[in-house]
Amino acid sequence: MEAFLIFFETMPAWQKLLWIFICISANWIVELGYPLVKFDYKKLRHAGVNMVFLASDITINLIFGILTLGIFQWAATSEFGLLYLVDLPIWVELLIAVAILDFAAQYFVHYLLHKVKWMWKFHMIHHSDTTVDVTTATRHHPGDYVMREIFALIAILVTGIPLAYYLFYRILTVFFSYFTHANFYMPERVDRLLSYVFVTPNMHKFHHHFERPWTDTNFGNVFSIWDRMFGTFTYDDPRKVQYGLDVVDNSRDNDLAYQFKLPFDNTIKTDY
Repeated sequence: MEAFLIFFETMPAWQKLLWIFICISANWIVELGYPLVKFDYKKLRHAGVNMVFLASDITINLIFGILTLGIFQWAATSEFGLLYLVDLPIWVELLIAVAILDFAAQYFVHYLLHKVKWMWKFHMIHHSDTTVDVTTATRHHPGDYVMREIFALIAILVTGIPLAYYLFYRILTVFFSYFTHANFYMPERVDRLLSYVFVTPNMHKFHHHFERPWTDTNFGNVFSIWDRMFGTFTYDDPRKVQYGLDVVDNSRDNDLAYQFKLPFDNTIKTDY
């Protein structure tokens, strides 16, 4: 188990980028062959727009990586954090760490991104995509991404999560982010069974519906248990979902200038 964690702790940057490429490529191939929705769009142009958001988020990730490393070093030296108060098997600590990060840095902050008006204005960019596919997972305004990273740092600081656990969590979230956004058909029986524990492609599609109440459901990223526990879980036929937002110009979902300015556009009214 220790060797397994050391692998993630010593993983070079190029391998992390390779993992992103593999996740995007694998899901891209599957959604070409077995699409859930047959979009009439220029797939490469759509991907290019979303890759711009990915580039901005990777830049932010590098900055936060420096801050995160400092926190890990301080926590390890001072033995600060809840995990230092208990002595558990490594696999149990890893599961606890992933669960805490998934709740704090994914479910909880995602819930706030929908419920706090100024936070929602940044998160709207992710929901403004009218042709949700695997590349939509990369579509986050820098302000949105920064808020997620801040909540992750807080969770790390409070719990004393080791660096290796955190890096494993990041690799896991990359997989689930691309897997759940991918536009491929998942047999309902399989998807529904998996959704009792994990966030699945069909389950997550409801979150991208253009209006409430579905927009305000299924906030999880890895585990579906948070949505089930807090009453935000929903499940239906994903073919009923209509992507986009009812408060923006959906015809401009590939207009980068328009998208980056959305959080600061006071003409866009929202009830959040």
